[in-house]
Amino acid sequence: MNIELREHGEGILLPVRAQPGARQNAVRGEHNGALRVSVTQAAEKGKANDALARVLCKELNLRGSQVELLTGATAQHKQFLIRQISLAELNERIAEAVARAEGS
Repeated sequence: MNIELREHGEGILLPVRAQPGARQNAVRGEHNGALRVSVTQAAEKGKANDALARVLCKELNLRGSQVELLTGATAQHKQFLIRQISLAELNERIAEAVARAEGS
């Protein structure tokens, strides 16, 4: 796994490659250094972005207050700011989520 996490003044930047309009909400693996996440919501009026944040919370065991979309609101490639977690812990949770995705 090679997700390119970066430290930020308020937490950690998590690159996400979004796949809106998919069959299910799930972490799908890694794509070009980003976490690939699919959501059933269509990419309209921020609904897919909200769904992406919920999937990240569920799959990475985070609270809603820890996850914020920082850049890429209308793009497929997004940056989420993850707060109140260490880089090592977030890396571990991502590795577990990707392993679950690849095992299914």
